[in-house]
Amino acid sequence: MNRAKKTQKTRFKILLILTAILFTGWLIPQNLVMPVEGATSADYDQHSFWAYPWGESGTHKGVDIFAKQGTNVHPATAGIVVAEGQNRLGGNFVMVLGPKWRLHYYAHLSDIRTHPLALVSHHSTIGTVGSTGDAKGKPPHLHYTIKSIFPCFWRVDHSPQGWKKMFYLNPVPFLNPSPTT
Repeated sequence: MNRAKKTQKTRFKILLILTAILFTGWLIPQNLVMPVEGATSADYDQHSFWAYPWGESGTHKGVDIFAKQGTNVHPATAGIVVAEGQNRLGGNFVMVLGPKWRLHYYAHLSDIRTHPLALVSHHSTIGTVGSTGDAKGKPPHLHYTIKSIFPCFWRVDHSPQGWKKMFYLNPVPFLNPSPTT
């Protein structure tokens, strides 16, 4: 077999593997659970997603789950830790890539108990509730955001920063207990 045909065959195999990985990300169920140990729907504001005005970021792109300082935080879904560290607004944070290629962002952690490339599940502890970043001086809580890598244009609206809404999902419906339980 000549070199050009081998190269073409190798490229096809790589494309096939990448396609399989992409579709696998869509097929794995999310099965989201409450990330703050022992928290219930009473521990967060049902209407805080996309609240405006909201501090320096302008719009609140997640939900704040209040709990005692040091309460364990578990991933809301299985995935792989793609980042952890500190930033100005979120303080100590962890970002997990989960099913459907969605990024789950956990911020204001008191401490981080995971590392990049760690495979995590509902049973893993990725950190503890705190008040770091722009939550300093406020009651301890976890800021939880779900961000989509692939934009959903139908979510765009006329609210302030509404164009950004195509990248964010409201975590509240995922966290609220279903009426059948």
